[in-house]
Amino acid sequence: MNISSALPTFVVTLREGFEAALVVGIVFACLKKAEKQEYYRWIYLGVIAGILASVSVGLFLWSSLQTLESSQYLYAPVLKEVLKTLFALTAIVMLSWMLIWMSKQAKSMKGEVEGAINTVLTNENAGKGIFLLIFIAVLREGFETVLFIAAQFQTDFLSPTIGAITGLILAGLMGWSLFYWGVKINIRLFFQVMGIFLLLIVAGLVVSALKNFDGAVTILAQINVHYQSLCLFNQGSCLLGIPIWNTSNFLPDNQFPGILLKTLLGYRDHLYLVQLIFYILFLGIVGNLYFSSLNSKSN
Repeated sequence: MNISSALPTFVVTLREGFEAALVVGIVFACLKKAEKQEYYRWIYLGVIAGILASVSVGLFLWSSLQTLESSQYLYAPVLKEVLKTLFALTAIVMLSWMLIWMSKQAKSMKGEVEGAINTVLTNENAGKGIFLLIFIAVLREGFETVLFIAAQFQTDFLSPTIGAITGLILAGLMGWSLFYWGVKINIRLFFQVMGIFLLLIVAGLVVSALKNFDGAVTILAQINVHYQSLCLFNQGSCLLGIPIWNTSNFLPDNQFPGILLKTLLGYRDHLYLVQLIFYILFLGIVGNLYFSSLNSKSN
């Protein structure tokens, strides 16, 4: 198993999965308090449907990239890199938004979910309403995860899948322990720590997205000379400017400890100027918004 592929998806699914587990646990608690245990089955159905839908989306995205990988179409390599770039950009936006949103809404999430359940229970189709609430919660977190995995497409699909499943199982156990056994978990501290890890992982995804887009333009310019004008730089890479460092000789990012640095900090043994600039900008802008939301919540 490739640890560098499994660990990022483990962190993402652990955080996102625990968020979904909190929603599920709150719904269980609300139904128990209202003595409506007959609706429990709708929760189970919602969780199963959300997971199956997420897996289906993930398989579709992965199979699309796999098809392009083996395609004989001249521009298939370009399309593959463009698709990976789009997946990465979407994952960056969604994960960043959820990171900031969750830090602001975590305190009020319990009240909002309880209010939604109390409203649903007044309707005739309460079971379907509960199913929909759980399904959307699980699918939202699952969709963010499969996008993240697809953005880092590689032929080794097993490693990120194992990481995702492990994170999901641990998140489920944490949620079950919290609501069923009454185990005390500092939820706020958990999301703060995982939020920092997620911020750095997504920053690494920014670096990868730029590399994918640069790869698409480079391949396009090599296939058709008419597109060579798209390359802005003559040295280094096509769009990323001059190389900042090449540490592959003594700290490769596919071996320990480079793998760990790549996974948790976004480290790359080959880094170009534009990648460094956007990495710093992302951490500066999104990181400032994230920590500002934490500070505003504590005040």
